[in-house]
Amino acid sequence: MSAKSKRRSLSEHLPGETDGDAELQAIMRGFAVAGRRIAIEITRAGLQGNLGYTGEVNVQDEEVRALDLISNDIVAGVFAGVESVAAMASEELEHIHHFVGHESGSYIIFHDPLDGSGNVDINGSMGTIFGVHKRKSAGSAVDSDECCVKGEDQVAAGYILYGPAALLVYSCGKSACAFTFDPETESFLLTHENIRIPTGKGSYAVNEANTGNWDPAVQDLVAGFKTGSLSDGKRSARYVGALVADFHRTLIQGGIYMYPGEVKKPRGKLRLLYEAAPLGFIAEVAGGKASDGKRSIKELLASDLHERVPLFIGAASDVDTVEARIARG
Repeated sequence: MSAKSKRRSLSEHLPGETDGDAELQAIMRGFAVAGRRIAIEITRAGLQGNLGYTGEVNVQDEEVRALDLISNDIVAGVFAGVESVAAMASEELEHIHHFVGHESGSYIIFHDPLDGSGNVDINGSMGTIFGVHKRKSAGSAVDSDECCVKGEDQVAAGYILYGPAALLVYSCGKSACAFTFDPETESFLLTHENIRIPTGKGSYAVNEANTGNWDPAVQDLVAGFKTGSLSDGKRSARYVGALVADFHRTLIQGGIYMYPGEVKKPRGKLRLLYEAAPLGFIAEVAGGKASDGKRSIKELLASDLHERVPLFIGAASDVDTVEARIARG
């Protein structure tokens, strides 16, 4: 029997992680299907003329790439067939997207359909990020207030990394596990079980081109990771420019990812519901932490669908160091 044939598939792994919740299992399988389809679109983007921008600007006031819309449409198309999902909120959509006939659905999904889409032009890594929330009461259309939630209310979260291999990482709260897509069987197979973020090592990831825009406390803490004065030895800098890729390296190798706010933009760039909260969920299950520099990401209540938040995420000791340094001012 080959090593591959011994590996558990995502579908085989889900029942134990979801306590037999068939609806939640269907959602996770839905993201696996969407991930496979998005991965194919990425590989064909250059051949089909889907590189570059569409000329449109999204609700985030960002230029939209063709693959952003394609990926969003893929996720919407998949979950139109998953009746347990009443609605979805996306980084690419201004308002909640309701699935017709799904009013009794028990779940809402939040997602960034293609994080790091700018990397498509250079054949770099990208990813899909998602969080899953259970509704307090089903039966009527989801309204905006129902989507103003805390990260700690998530029942599941994950991401799909499109790199040399397509990798799906998810957690339903018990453990964080990674599944690598096998093109031969067209299934995600378990390759990393019960992931734990290493402590006391790893790199730091931050866009240091923004240094002059940070307040002095943030400048000092980044310098401290660089020199080793704030950590167990000097850290190397590693920065891909795609949140999923930078976080995945941190999850596997340790260290910290940082996207601070700026003096003129204190709320930063990353979205709470679509990026920070889902990845924070994964980090905490894996023994790490996620913070806005002062508070745990999971405790933050979103005031609107597209709220932005600073993010410091990775090994617990490194995030603790960040909070202590920022608190001193």
